[in-house]
Amino acid sequence: VVYLPFKSDFWYSYFAWENLFVNFFIFVSQEWFLIAILIALLTLLVALMRKNNGIPISSSQLVGLMNQDKAILLDVRSAKDFSLGHIHGSINIPHNALESRANELEKHKESLIVITDQMGQHAGAAGAALNKLGYDIRRLAGGIAQWKHGNLPLVSGAKK
Repeated sequence: VVYLPFKSDFWYSYFAWENLFVNFFIFVSQEWFLIAILIALLTLLVALMRKNNGIPISSSQLVGLMNQDKAILLDVRSAKDFSLGHIHGSINIPHNALESRANELEKHKESLIVITDQMGQHAGAAGAALNKLGYDIRRLAGGIAQWKHGNLPLVSGAKK
């Protein structure tokens, strides 16, 4: 008796997937130049987006910049979160009001502005908006959560 596999048979589908992977690797080996161009373009796109949204910096780098008075810290969390605890010397402009209140940063146009938020979820969009306005932007990697994780101090209460 000769066994012929049917399309509903498990082994038929297994070999079909195996054939798909083999064909993919054959394609990649034959079209390596196109694949290399695709990888280069994707890398360039990621680097460009990273620069436009603000290059991430660590908490220790921020401390160094703040101690040398080389950076202004912009906290884009809500006023409530800001009053619960913020980094000393930071300016609070909530991310949803940033475009309407960007003129408050005009006097810091020549300074490096480091943007922080709770965990990094809004800093990129805020960085892109300020970058379009001509500001030199960085982002605090991990936001206030990373700052707290490093046991670095926070100031409570609204800024006076």
